[in-house]
Amino acid sequence: MKLYEFIIIFGIVMLFLAQMPSFHSLRHLNLLSLILCLLYSLCVVGGSIHAGHSKLNAEKDYSFTGSSVSQVFGAFNSVAIIATTYGNGIIPEIQATLSPPVSGKMFKGLCICYTVVISTFFSVAVSGYWAFGNRAAGNIFNNFAPTGEPSLVPNWLLFTGNICVLLQLFAVALVYSQPTFEVLEGKSGDTNHGKFSVRNLIPRLLLRSVYVSVATVIAAMLPFFGDINGVIGAFGFMPLDFVFPFLFYNLTFKPSKRSLIFWINTLIVVIFSILGVLGCIAAIRQISVDANSYKLFANV
Repeated sequence: MKLYEFIIIFGIVMLFLAQMPSFHSLRHLNLLSLILCLLYSLCVVGGSIHAGHSKLNAEKDYSFTGSSVSQVFGAFNSVAIIATTYGNGIIPEIQATLSPPVSGKMFKGLCICYTVVISTFFSVAVSGYWAFGNRAAGNIFNNFAPTGEPSLVPNWLLFTGNICVLLQLFAVALVYSQPTFEVLEGKSGDTNHGKFSVRNLIPRLLLRSVYVSVATVIAAMLPFFGDINGVIGAFGFMPLDFVFPFLFYNLTFKPSKRSLIFWINTLIVVIFSILGVLGCIAAIRQISVDANSYKLFANV
């Protein structure tokens, strides 16, 4: 089967899962997502250590590849992709600014969130790069089981890791789709009727199904996950995580322009605004470069 066929199957399953209740009913799904993320990270870190010490693994090379221009753009694109990992804390960050007792609980949740981010995303990145050097692929499982070569890790580990990725994608897609669903249903719904009345249920089914269908077609047509992650990180998550919070703090609390906190916040805003612009340019450039070698519905 080709990649776009798997994406279409994924989209068909999502058509049914998308009809689940609203965001407030997904706390158990979030817990499942956390468990899957931790299990996946454990599989990848363990697999990287195993592969890194395997005699079948090629010699590690940590040198930079490509031209100087490609390296510079690649660095900015990487920063943008890293910014997406901090998007997981946006909701706790916003809620942490609310009045007590929410702020105390959300601050603890925010600390836990960033602890999980650091212990999972960065452990996977570091261990993968240690094991394979500059050959490390965007999908580490391509390194674990190279095409036409013996697998560097046990089959059960590959199976477990892939199942975690699949289930995690379902969970993440559901959680991140909920705000869009709420907006669409807020515009099309009628508050004079019940939430699950025929008047509101039919638009709900249609809008959610159309949204998932369009997203599935786009994902199948343009399977540039890493490149699109860079655009989202630079254009979306970097301002939300590193620019607006510090800018709004200065505007809301109006610290003295002679104070250290004012200039630290201003410096962060300026630096990450520049990084956001450069990251967006680098991500768009990377998409254009990859587009030269990929075609619509590519089997990458």
